[in-house]
Amino acid sequence: MEFIWLIAALFVGALFGFFIKKVLTSKTISSAERKAESILSEAKQTYKDSLLEAKDKSIKIIDEAKKEENERRKQLRSLEERLGKREGLFDQKLLELESSKQSIDQARGQLDKNKSEIKKIKENQIAKLEKIAQLTKDQAKDVLIKNTELQIKEELDHRIRKLENEGTEKYEAEAKKILSSVIERCAAPHTVETTTTAVSLPNEEMKGRIIGREGRNIKTIEQLTGVEIIIDDTPESILISAFNPIRRQLAKRSLEKLMSDGRIHPGRIEEVVQQSKKELALEIKKAGDEAAYSAGIVGLDPKLLQILGRLKYRTSYGQNQLQHALEVSHLSGLLAAELKADVAVCKKGGLLHDIGKALDHEIQGSHPDIGYDLMKKFGLPEEVAYMSTAHHEDHPKNLEGVIVKIADAISGSRPGARRDSFEEYVQRLTELEDTAKQFEGVEKVYAIQAGREIRVFVSSEKVDDYAAKKMARDIANKIESELKYPGEIRVTVIRENRITEYAR
Repeated sequence: MEFIWLIAALFVGALFGFFIKKVLTSKTISSAERKAESILSEAKQTYKDSLLEAKDKSIKIIDEAKKEENERRKQLRSLEERLGKREGLFDQKLLELESSKQSIDQARGQLDKNKSEIKKIKENQIAKLEKIAQLTKDQAKDVLIKNTELQIKEELDHRIRKLENEGTEKYEAEAKKILSSVIERCAAPHTVETTTTAVSLPNEEMKGRIIGREGRNIKTIEQLTGVEIIIDDTPESILISAFNPIRRQLAKRSLEKLMSDGRIHPGRIEEVVQQSKKELALEIKKAGDEAAYSAGIVGLDPKLLQILGRLKYRTSYGQNQLQHALEVSHLSGLLAAELKADVAVCKKGGLLHDIGKALDHEIQGSHPDIGYDLMKKFGLPEEVAYMSTAHHEDHPKNLEGVIVKIADAISGSRPGARRDSFEEYVQRLTELEDTAKQFEGVEKVYAIQAGREIRVFVSSEKVDDYAAKKMARDIANKIESELKYPGEIRVTVIRENRITEYAR
């Protein structure tokens, strides 16, 4: 029975739940329907609003497009009007241009006509002038050119003389001032040292002892020293002959020691020659060190100083080369200080400018090239090595080269500093005169003042004043390029006219 009531209660409860759920479901559905209708109505209203807004915008766009189209039409009308105006102006200009062209053609024709008339008048005038002057046009032109050339040449010659006189006076005074100051500061007396090749003997018997049995002594001396000993009839004297001054000094010193010792035989000769070589090497090294110290130059390679000392036994025109190098170094330093140049380069270059002469008897080539290669070999800078060649160039490339060249000329041109033999003196004068005689128009040439000046007499008919001036310069340049001479040579060209008339 309870079971039945329980089932009935469950049925009633389920039925009651079904009714409640149905009610709730119907309410939910009705609420959803109302909400859907609300959303649908809102969507329809939004659609209507959007449609109205789109219509408004499209109307505005259409209005703006119509306005732009109207503006463009206005612009096109304006452009058409401007183009029409320009076309009218262009047509007008074209008409004016055609009119101007016709006027120019007429003027050109008139100009050609006038030119032909002027040409005829000119030809008539030239014919009349040729008839009056009895000269053709080309002849008159040649006469005018010659007269103009003569006038210009005279004016140019006058101007050249004026400028040269002004420049010469000004620069000569300044140069004399500087050179006199430098020479006064370096005014030590200059003594000429020459390598003596004659050896005095105590007696005539000594000649036989030097020759030795079957000439073995003299052969040994010549072989060891590299010289030639000349024994002639000159009383108590023999001569040493060799190109190398060091060898002559070695032979002279060895002979003097042998004669003072009294023992002269091949064994003793070898000992004395070896001893003399060592002493001479030490003396040469000492001479190089003293020269560098006297010039105030440090840092030179000892081997280079050894070569420099060899100049003590080298002479040129009778002038001792080591004394000459030392003097050039002092003069170059003083000149460089006056002219604001590099004093160190000038002093070092002046001391070593002739160092090639120490080896020119042993190495092939001229002493400037030998000196340049030697200084570069021992690491001296280019500006110092250049001094070896600069003092033989006509126009050195820097101021220091000019200074060393001038100092070399001052040292070599001092009275008594250098001397020539009679044969060299005569040969130098002959070469001077022959060089000047090679120029056209030269009649006579005289070398005077021991070759310091050359006077050239020219024909006044073949050489005028301007050509004489040019000839003097050409002769000087030819002498500089072809001849070797100490100091400087003055070239004087003399041209004179002699007009003679007789009154009867």
